[in-house]
Amino acid sequence: MRELQIGQTIINDNSDCFVIAEIGHNHQGNLETCKSMFKAAKEAGASAVKIQKRDNKFLYTKDFYNSPYNSENAYAPTYGEHRDFLEFGEAEYQELKRYAAELDIIFFATPFDVHSVEFMEKLDTPMYKTASAELTNIPFLEYVAKKGKPMIISTGAATMEDVERAYNAVTAINKNVALLQCTATYPTPPEVINLRVLETYRKKFPDAVVGLSTHFSGIVMGPVMYTLGGRIIEQHFTINRAMKGTDQAFSLEPVGLSKMIRDMKRTRLALGDGKKVLLDAEIPASIKMAKKIVAAKNLPAGHVLTEADLAFKSPGDGLKPYHAQELYGKTLKVPLQEDEELSLDHV
Repeated sequence: MRELQIGQTIINDNSDCFVIAEIGHNHQGNLETCKSMFKAAKEAGASAVKIQKRDNKFLYTKDFYNSPYNSENAYAPTYGEHRDFLEFGEAEYQELKRYAAELDIIFFATPFDVHSVEFMEKLDTPMYKTASAELTNIPFLEYVAKKGKPMIISTGAATMEDVERAYNAVTAINKNVALLQCTATYPTPPEVINLRVLETYRKKFPDAVVGLSTHFSGIVMGPVMYTLGGRIIEQHFTINRAMKGTDQAFSLEPVGLSKMIRDMKRTRLALGDGKKVLLDAEIPASIKMAKKIVAAKNLPAGHVLTEADLAFKSPGDGLKPYHAQELYGKTLKVPLQEDEELSLDHV
């Protein structure tokens, strides 16, 4: 049975969707802004909140770290310094961990390098999420897998061969793994999201919980993903899409996240068990709108019934129209008035 356990939360085909509010660096390097996002995500119904952790000087080449960053979203003149501005240190992470516990929401981060993995280990993170960029970085995936925590692996910008290689490497060490379909474009237009990959993953990896890491600006993909078998969604989240930052514009605000979560819960209920039955709740409407067999006109006893003698009218509290063939050619035992309902005992 495909199943992933994160703390006390069980994720499987019968569960609600596990919703990760991906804050990333939408917090703009401000602790209080980040905490306000945690609170808003919790109130919207998210299962977890996530940010990102990097040791930038270890992660990037010197040339890349020192390269000019002229974006309107830049917080510093070089890319490395820009990234450093957005990073939280141990004190901030400890406060975020405390605050998440107070809110009763799972808190973790995506580590982008082994130093950040060890940082998160000291924080005692309950799980790990690896970015799509790490899918071909098998040594890193194995390093994370050896920590023994639940792992969620994004699979953007990859071939199926890449996904299989990563999945096999990780599950040889750690079986508590989920795969997320992802398209590494920001934002992602609907025509390249390819939600049917979820069906492919479910067939190819029968033990894996699957889901979606999305950069789509809207709420519709969540319910569709759930219908196709996805049980985890990582959704970029902010409190104001107009805020400075590269990810803000394709993030959901609290109302959007709340509606998406609401609709996914409704989707789970609406899917049902696949058994077609008449529900007790349907009976009143069925009687009111369905038809029964009645006399089309006054009919004497001894009359041989023809199609012209029968009518099908509401309410449907009598003999069903599918019994009509059993009446044609039969002789009436009793006289009937127009609109009087028939029964098999009448012939």
